[in-house]
Amino acid sequence: VFIVDSIQSVYSRENPTTPGSPSQVRDSASILIQAAKEHSTPLIIVGHVTKEGSIAGPKMLEHMVDVVMELSGDRQYQLRLLRTIKNRFGPTDETGIFTMGNGGLEEVTDPGKILLEGRLENSPGSALTMIMEGTRPLTVEIQALIVPTTIPVPRRIAKGISGNRLQLICAILTRHLHLPLGEKDVFVNVTGGMDIKDPGADLGVALAILSSVKNKALPAKSICFGELGLLGEIRNVAFTDKMAKEAKKLGYTSLYSPSTHHTLKSITL
Repeated sequence: VFIVDSIQSVYSRENPTTPGSPSQVRDSASILIQAAKEHSTPLIIVGHVTKEGSIAGPKMLEHMVDVVMELSGDRQYQLRLLRTIKNRFGPTDETGIFTMGNGGLEEVTDPGKILLEGRLENSPGSALTMIMEGTRPLTVEIQALIVPTTIPVPRRIAKGISGNRLQLICAILTRHLHLPLGEKDVFVNVTGGMDIKDPGADLGVALAILSSVKNKALPAKSICFGELGLLGEIRNVAFTDKMAKEAKKLGYTSLYSPSTHHTLKSITL
């Protein structure tokens, strides 16, 4: 196996530009790929990413290789996710889950055990939601803290979910459940260092906020998933049936989902 770390630090003498420039990255990658093919050697190219999360350098680099994978994770936490962005010879809906230990990356067979470690049961402001990472259902905890604001424009602080998504969910809760969030600061956190992009976590965020506002915990052994619409409806997401079966398998007895509740108003705490 031939590993290059990183392509931005490699240069070709035939190209007068500096290492990391678009043309240098393209030419260097082309030479490496040609050499790997001639020697029938697997080639792994490590590349930098931008602050926005996209691969640094020319877009052509992604088209030149067979597989593009992204390794992500918060350095404050052990969990690492390996996602497939492109796979010329296989599926792109698989996700590898690992922990960073003293000896390097180790496979995680039960990620829920790590993500829910130390969770306080029956606590207001806490909701368990199920999301899909590739084809794997994952159970994660979403925490919300709602406090009176001391500034003219209330704060909306999100960690692990999109700030714009949190703003949207707060607006839906204010409009359809008449929660006084216009007078409150809203803080939402996804535990375990997870970064959720699955819209199916909307309901988990909403119920965590509702639970915190009412200072009332969700029922024991409850779990939720579903996308929220602007009209207050709870919409289906991909793999709904699979997540429902997984929730039952894990012993959750109270389910909040599009199949059990059609609108936010139909949920009572």
